[in-house]
Amino acid sequence: MPIKWSALRVTEAMDMVEEFVNEADQPLEQAKIVAREARNIANLPSYMDDRLVGLICDIERINRVKDTIRLVRKTIPNGAIEAEKARAKYGSQQNLM
Repeated sequence: MPIKWSALRVTEAMDMVEEFVNEADQPLEQAKIVAREARNIANLPSYMDDRLVGLICDIERINRVKDTIRLVRKTIPNGAIEAEKARAKYGSQQNLM
């Protein structure tokens, strides 16, 4: 049974999301470096260090976004994208039902 949603459009959307996430990778890595360096500030109270550790952990969560993108792609049924491209190649046909 064919799917009613567009696997191709979902894939294209994930390509765009991944592109934006990849653009953010380098600035986030720099932010993580600065936050780590801030932990070495002399006489930094432990409550402030805790906040900086939390910030570093939040920045590292970008990997969860990448994992979710992979999961979305993996969830697309096998052959759905190819079938959709094939249908588009030969034009659309209205359902008779």
